[in-house]
Amino acid sequence: MESDFQEKLERQAESFAPEASGGTIPVYWHVIRKGTGIANGDIPDSQIADQIQILNNAYAPWGWAFTLAQTDRTTNSSWYTCSGGTCETQMKNALRKGSADDLNIYSNNMGGGLLGWATFPSSYASQPKMDGVVILFSSVPGGTAAPYNLGDTATHEIGHWMGLYHTFQGGCAKNASGGDLVGDTPAERSPAYGCPVNRDTCTGSRFPGYDPTENFMDYTDDSCMFQFSGGQDTRMDSQFTAYRLGK
Repeated sequence: MESDFQEKLERQAESFAPEASGGTIPVYWHVIRKGTGIANGDIPDSQIADQIQILNNAYAPWGWAFTLAQTDRTTNSSWYTCSGGTCETQMKNALRKGSADDLNIYSNNMGGGLLGWATFPSSYASQPKMDGVVILFSSVPGGTAAPYNLGDTATHEIGHWMGLYHTFQGGCAKNASGGDLVGDTPAERSPAYGCPVNRDTCTGSRFPGYDPTENFMDYTDDSCMFQFSGGQDTRMDSQFTAYRLGK
């Protein structure tokens, strides 16, 4: 997959295609509910607006902005509890809008302890209808999924949608061709939870720096994650250019 990514960049460089270094991403929000009222997943427009603001706060330092293009509401008990599989395919085939550089967010009550999932940019060409992000409806700002109710589940999952891996990808075996493929995020043996301070799971001279527990691509509480790195920004720009820009 990474060799394919490099080939794409080389072909675009040969044709003088510009690389994205930020931009405005339209968002199509699909509220999946089992009835009316917040308890049934029917989150109000105000919470969706708050979530968009959280995304803008997180991504603005790197030149990215999100604007709500449309919200739709679907009552479907099967899709409401969907955590992947046939129901996901049916839901996305029916609802997805836009092209590769349009973000589709589906909020539902997936269950199973899940907070969300996302597709990667490189998957769009073969499965365009499946592209997007699914989040637990109660993880939006003001939701009930504490300590994951400040809106950073969406921030994290959109990081994947932009091409980022977890900071703990590859564990302490991280290197130039493995791990999260970002040079300035310290190696991390395993996901971090809660709000750990000075956690250091990969020790020794080969692994400088504490674990990046404040990074949006770890698993810490929403209140403890608040940054991307410069290397992650570079990867997002390159992935967006290769797989999403104008596709």
